[in-house]
Amino acid sequence: MTRRFTGWHMTAILVGFFAIVIAVNIAMARLASSTFGGALAENGYVASQDYNHWIAAAKYQDQLGWSASARVENQKLVLDVTGVNFPTAEVRLVHPLGRARATRLAMHAVTPNRLISSEPVPTGRWQAHVVIRSAGREARYIEEVHG
Repeated sequence: MTRRFTGWHMTAILVGFFAIVIAVNIAMARLASSTFGGALAENGYVASQDYNHWIAAAKYQDQLGWSASARVENQKLVLDVTGVNFPTAEVRLVHPLGRARATRLAMHAVTPNRLISSEPVPTGRWQAHVVIRSAGREARYIEEVHG
C-alpha cells in the first residue's frame, strides 16, 4: 500500500528547505563579519577625490625607475631595492585582515641595495608597507610576506 502525498508532506519539504537556506545564510554572514577587518576607506567620496593625486604619484614613482621586493629570511625582513644605492627605508607590517596590530621594523643596510630588519617578523601573513627614500625622493610599495 502506497501512502499519498499530502499537504503535510509539502509543508515539511518547504520548512526543511527554508530552514537550510536560512542556516546557510546565517553561517555565511557570521563568517563574513568575523573575518572582515574593516573598511578600506573611512569615506568613499573623500577617497575618490584623492584618486587623481594617487595616479600622479604612481606615475612619478614609475619615472624614478626604482623597484623593491621583500621576503623573510631567518625570521628577518630582507628588502632588495634596485635603481638607487644606499636608500633608507621605513617598513610597517600590517595584517591583511586587521586582526593583529601593525608593527614597525627598523631597517639597516647590509649592501648598497639590500636592507635587513633588526627585529624578527612575527609569524603569519603580513603586508609590508615600505617607504624608500633617497636624495629627497621617495617611493612606496606594498609587498606580501609570510613570517
